[in-house]
Amino acid sequence: MRQYKVVMYQESALSSLLLGAAKADPVKFSAFLNKNAAEGWRVVTMEKDIRRMMFFWKREAYLIIMEKEAT
Repeated sequence: MRQYKVVMYQESALSSLLLGAAKADPVKFSAFLNKNAAEGWRVVTMEKDIRRMMFFWKREAYLIIMEKEAT
């Protein structure tokens, strides 16, 4: 049997406000994925989304579906 976890990963709103748009930091994103992998989670699928914030600013967001064997 497997268990699943759905996670939304996105950069902070502050970087969108200061820079006009926020892209996911590859170092932080890798650390996030590695932390979950160390807990036994495996990425099944991922979808990228550009989310609007307060009409003018944009930021990247990722919807990530992970699975692991149930304990």
